[in-house]
Amino acid sequence: MTQKQILDAFKETGALLEGHFELRSKLHSDRYFQCANVLRYPRVAEKLCRAVTREAVKSGKLGKRIDGVVSPAVGGILVGHEVARELNVKCIFAEKVQGEGVDATGKPNTVLAMRRFKIKKGERYVVAEDVITKGGRVQETIDLVKAAGGIVAAVVVLVDRSSGKVKFGRIPVFSLMQMTPQTWEPCDCPMCKAGGKPVHPGS
Repeated sequence: MTQKQILDAFKETGALLEGHFELRSKLHSDRYFQCANVLRYPRVAEKLCRAVTREAVKSGKLGKRIDGVVSPAVGGILVGHEVARELNVKCIFAEKVQGEGVDATGKPNTVLAMRRFKIKKGERYVVAEDVITKGGRVQETIDLVKAAGGIVAAVVVLVDRSSGKVKFGRIPVFSLMQMTPQTWEPCDCPMCKAGGKPVHPGS
């Protein structure tokens, strides 16, 4: 797929939004990728995930064996399912559970945990996600795989909002699209200073 075809798919499905948003990273932005909108359409999701998965396979960096695909819930689950379909392996996901303490807004912190599935020692996984900005949930998922004795062969995402700046050590990252919409710390956000209130897409 060309970059134009990819961008058109996001726009036509309402996945690329414009407004005043607070991202999961707590940064503010005037653009937001709501990948759930493009993933509403199974044939479109299949095509997008197939394209990025085949790019990863073509690179030769996945190795000779992949045992499964693992995703952080909930955004990455559908991506993981389609990536696993293309690789013809199982897909599993990590779920949010309450962690210790509270965040800056007073809400309980959440962490990822493997509640329904077990990763066996030596198994090789691809981590799949819809969007990364700072990569926190992907890193948590990588840590879960490693803690269980598994190996992360690669990270596959639809949209990399860091334009390749986010790294996960030596683990290769494959993305369908790299973009860096402008972001601000809440105290520097011009939309907040103008009296606007950010929304939390997907919440």
